[in-house]
Amino acid sequence: MKIEDFYFKMPKLKTDPILDDTTLRDGIQMPGLAVGPKDAARIAQLLSEAGVERLELFHYQEPDKKAAKLIHSLKLDCRIAGWCRAVKEDIDSAIDLGFKEVGISHPVSYIHFKAKWPDKTPEQLLSNVVDVVEYAAKDHGLRVFVHGEDSTRADWEFEKQWVNAVADAGAECYRICDTVGIGLSDPAASVVNGIPAKVKALKKETRIKALEIHAHDDFGNAVENTMAAVRAADGVWDKIYLSTTYLGIGERAGNAETEKVLLNLYLHYGVMKYAGKTQKLKETADFIGKATGYVIPPNKAIVGDYGFSHESGIHTHGIINDPWTYEPYPPELVGNIRRLTIGKQSGKGGIKHKIIELSGKAPSDEQLTKVVERVKELYANGRRASLKEEEFKKILRSLNLLPETNGNGR
Repeated sequence: MKIEDFYFKMPKLKTDPILDDTTLRDGIQMPGLAVGPKDAARIAQLLSEAGVERLELFHYQEPDKKAAKLIHSLKLDCRIAGWCRAVKEDIDSAIDLGFKEVGISHPVSYIHFKAKWPDKTPEQLLSNVVDVVEYAAKDHGLRVFVHGEDSTRADWEFEKQWVNAVADAGAECYRICDTVGIGLSDPAASVVNGIPAKVKALKKETRIKALEIHAHDDFGNAVENTMAAVRAADGVWDKIYLSTTYLGIGERAGNAETEKVLLNLYLHYGVMKYAGKTQKLKETADFIGKATGYVIPPNKAIVGDYGFSHESGIHTHGIINDPWTYEPYPPELVGNIRRLTIGKQSGKGGIKHKIIELSGKAPSDEQLTKVVERVKELYANGRRASLKEEEFKKILRSLNLLPETNGNGR
């Protein structure tokens, strides 16, 4: 079997999906996470190498400013944008740090208006945003994205007015923000929270030049909604930006995972600009986890340690004979590795394979039976976790299937 037998089957997209990673902005807003400037710069470098074309950064606190300077100094093969509130001071901060483009974030729903600015009218709020966009785009020549916070609960008629106003003020791109994750991927859903409907309506009824989707995962639909936006933009928009975070980290339930969106675009939709870059996905995940303090779930798709781990007898039997039986693509494609673990569900075939892997020779039937009995005994006595490799080696040594180690651990 070849990977081409299963993937790259969809018609070529007639829109260019652009990954706009916000791990170093939205991602590190996740409670309990933090990242130092040097690690932030390394994360930016890894993301760029993996295929991200635009990075979004914070730039308020001194460590953020230092990180932004380091990232700019790397001269990465991707665009770097500063995240701003709709205040001119934030634009000045971005300019001072050398940003050539900014994202200006402001709510567009009446829910937020009433909660945050009860003494102001929607028109007053829009006027302020237009003023800040003009200040950034026309007065200082910055590329400007406007982030429509809570877009999927906004009044469409007012949102449409909002988008046209910021477009006329110089904004290049409008970001649909599914802030609380209630967006729907169903093409039949209304323009309020229907992602496909909104993607198409924004093209038809506004003057904005480019579009972005920023999906939160409160319903577990962030990747689905991001891909729905790509499909809706196909043949409608020349390009669509996809705002994602690596590992899906971020506020509350997080965001659409960069690595999942990237791999879907590459394998299912044949976006070939990611060819040769997917091998960086696991390395990037591991570094981000270490740098931020985020514990990656072992069963995390694509980049989790258990993503290609096999323990049950049925699975290991299949994998040993043909990896395609229980793996959707080779682990090497994403920089991961195959693991055959020994545990409660292990069968004779998997245990025999592991013995050969560690000792270099096949055990006799009697030896294999003794190893299987030792493993079953452990789990009969209440053990839950799979055996660490050194634990399994200890069993093999006790049965003279491996040589004893010397005092140096060899």
